[in-house]
Amino acid sequence: MYLVEWGFWQMATESENARKAYEAEMTPAERRSSQDYYEGDLEEEIHFQQVSDKPHTRGPIFAFNERFLEMRCGGSEDKRGLITLITLGGILPGIIVGIVIAVGSIWLDITRPGPNSFLGVVLTIVLGLVSGAALYFYSKYGIKISRFEILTSRHLLIRFNRITQQVHLHRPSYCGGIVTFPWKTTGSTGLDPEDDSLSVGMRLGLIWHPSRTGLPHMEMALLGKQGQGGSELRDEWEFIRRYMEEGPHAVPRPRLSTQLPSPIQAFSAQFEGLGRFFRNSSWLFKLAMLMVWPAFVIIGTAHWVSLLLCWRPRWPKVIREAGLPGKPVPSPTTLSDYPPEIQERLLANADRWPLKPGKRPAKKPRKPRTPKARKIPT
Repeated sequence: MYLVEWGFWQMATESENARKAYEAEMTPAERRSSQDYYEGDLEEEIHFQQVSDKPHTRGPIFAFNERFLEMRCGGSEDKRGLITLITLGGILPGIIVGIVIAVGSIWLDITRPGPNSFLGVVLTIVLGLVSGAALYFYSKYGIKISRFEILTSRHLLIRFNRITQQVHLHRPSYCGGIVTFPWKTTGSTGLDPEDDSLSVGMRLGLIWHPSRTGLPHMEMALLGKQGQGGSELRDEWEFIRRYMEEGPHAVPRPRLSTQLPSPIQAFSAQFEGLGRFFRNSSWLFKLAMLMVWPAFVIIGTAHWVSLLLCWRPRWPKVIREAGLPGKPVPSPTTLSDYPPEIQERLLANADRWPLKPGKRPAKKPRKPRTPKARKIPT
C-alpha cells in the first residue's frame, strides 16, 4: 500500500485552491509548527558518524553485493491487502452483479412476449442507473485508490550504490517516480537514542531536504519493517552507513528475500513490530489475539493476492549498470526531469520547506508554580 508516499507527493504538488483550503483549516499553532525548522536541526539529521555498535538490518533485503544494497521501502506495507479486499471482495463484485442483473432484465423485457409490469421496468431502470453510476465513479476515482495495491509495482525499492555513492528510489509516477540523490545529502531518523520510546511501530525514515538536493520539495523514504524501539532503527541506519562508507565487509551479511509474491511475506507483514509487545503482554491479550486469527488469515490472503496482481519493479538501464567499469554515472534528479505541469506545482509549494537560520534556541526552564495560599475561614 503506497498511501503514505502518494499523500506526501500530493502535498508537494498540491494545487493553489487545495492548498488554500487546507491552510484555512490550520490553527495558528499548526502554522507555527509547520515552519519551525532550523538549519541546526538539519545538520543534526545529516551526519555519517557511528550511531550503533551493532549494525543490523531487519530487511527485507533484495540484493547485497560489492556494488549495491537494495531494500524494500514503503510506509504502510503492513496494511497492504485492505484495499484489495474491499476492491475484489466488495466493490467490483457489486458493480458486476448489478450490471449483469440490469442487462439481463432489459433483455428479458425486450424478448419476452406480453406487457411488462410498471414496477419491473422501474426497478430495472433504477438498478441500471445505480450500477452505471457506480462503475463511472469507480473508474474515475476509485481505480486510483485500487492501484495503490493492484496492477502496479510489487514493492517500492531503495538502492544504495556504494561505487557511485548514490541513492535511488523506485516508485510509481503517482508517488514521485524514480529519483536519484547523492549519498551525502541523506538524512536519517535513526540517530537519537532519546527517541526509543517514540519509535515503537515506526520504520527507519530517510529524508532529502531541498537545501541539499536543489529540488523545490522534500523527499522521504520509509525503509524495511516496523521497529520495536529506536535502538533497532539506529542499528539499521548503522548497517546502511557502514556499507556505504566502508563496504560490505564491514557489516554482517544479511539474509536475502525474494521479490516473487511470497505468501510468507504477506502473512508475516501483519505482525511487524509486535514481537516485543506480544512477548510482554498479558495472557488475556494473547488469548484475544488467538480468537481473531480468522481476520489475520483474510487480510494475509488479500495481501498475497495483491502481490500476485502486481509486477516486479525494474530499474532503468543506467541505474542497473551504475558502478560497472566504463558505464556512466546516473545524473542526480533535478527539477527539469519532471513534466512542465509538475514543475509549476512543485515550485508553487516550495515555501513549505523553509529553514530558519542558526540553531534552535534552548527552551527556557519553566518557573515553578507557587501554590496559592488557602484562606482560613474565620
